[in-house]
Amino acid sequence: MRVTMLLADFAQVSDGKLTVVGGGWSLTGPDPVPFGIAILIRVPWDQANQRHVMRLELLDADGIQVEMDTEDGSEPLVFFDDVPFEVGRPAGLKPGTPLDFPVAVNSGPLPLEPGRYEWRLTIDGEADDDWRLPFSVRVEEEDGTL
Repeated sequence: MRVTMLLADFAQVSDGKLTVVGGGWSLTGPDPVPFGIAILIRVPWDQANQRHVMRLELLDADGIQVEMDTEDGSEPLVFFDDVPFEVGRPAGLKPGTPLDFPVAVNSGPLPLEPGRYEWRLTIDGEADDDWRLPFSVRVEEEDGTL
């Protein structure tokens, strides 16, 4: 599968298309801000009409899952945890044509420490270097500048 991922201010899926507002950034902070992740999964013809599962999780620079404090302690920050999806082949589509599956995720501000992070997508338990979305959170200087 081919995947394209983009950090944005906001993302939405409507009529099978992605709408991306303020997309293409990889530097944020130091203050937490809301954000979206636009994902376009291109499913090969021979993998259509099959159940797949996806997982989207946040990792730190060392590849360790980022955890967020909750009422019950702390939990890994995972947007999709083995969420199933299936793409059907429309009638009349030429055999061999890949099928698009757009996904949009939006989040409120996340209080992340300055540093490097990445959103990592896995599909059917497999990962690919192209299915990673790295970004950095800036440090605020003591005088209040970035």
